[in-house]
Amino acid sequence: MPIYPLRKLNPSAESVDLYERWLGELQEALERGDDRWELCRRTLTGIFYPQLEGVAPATLPLATQVALAQMDARNVTLEPEYYFEIDEEKFNQRKPLLWMWQMFDKSPLGQNIHLGPRFRRVLAPHIFKRVGKNFKCFHFVEFSFGYNLEVGDDVVVHRNVLLDDRGGLVIGNKVSISDYANIYSHTHSIVDQLDVSDLLTVLDDGVRITYHATVLAGTHVGENAMVGAMAVATKDVRPYHVNVGIPAKSVRVKPNAPPEAYKLISRREPAAEPAPSVAGEG
Repeated sequence: MPIYPLRKLNPSAESVDLYERWLGELQEALERGDDRWELCRRTLTGIFYPQLEGVAPATLPLATQVALAQMDARNVTLEPEYYFEIDEEKFNQRKPLLWMWQMFDKSPLGQNIHLGPRFRRVLAPHIFKRVGKNFKCFHFVEFSFGYNLEVGDDVVVHRNVLLDDRGGLVIGNKVSISDYANIYSHTHSIVDQLDVSDLLTVLDDGVRITYHATVLAGTHVGENAMVGAMAVATKDVRPYHVNVGIPAKSVRVKPNAPPEAYKLISRREPAAEPAPSVAGEG
């Protein structure tokens, strides 16, 4: 199959310079240890309501006061704050940055593919437990706590993805997570929904989680494996295997797999057939 590398594009030189200066200011503020709550409020006010910076809120209509209050993360609550296992100290360090990330995505800036991933790349090291180089994250990606998320090098996360790190989520190098995928690290009892189990979920190097797929808590997706579109991975996925369906099962092994990838994982699941050497991985 033909290979189609991404084109290299840039906006105008003037806009690139403008973006770099703004991102540079943001990065310097974070590295200096500036107050994150105030940094969030100031940044979001500058994006959404620049004309109201410094205006006494009491002089504004009530609806405008309420809208302006949302620029300050201290005035909002986020869903993870209700979780019983939250580490409040760690979360409060990250909350203003999580809120800034979410609100940036909802602004006119958020879907700019030149600016957006660069903005998120600035915030990620201050939110995640670990993040590698060349992290590329598109808009409307959400996390739980952030502090239980480890991300390797050259990871790409596409639009509208949920990365639930309640129980811990480890993403290896060169992992690709497609649009609308959901990766979980917590699960609820079928008897009592308040009975929650947190389980570490791991995506090894080179894993692909494709469109609208779901990986359930505690699953280990092996090196260079793929979870197919709309599939639900309820158990571990062997390295180099392509698992599809609900529940996801192995249907083939990638043609570049080492011999050991064809071994049985259990007596209940037969060994997958190797993919034809001419077949491309979708």
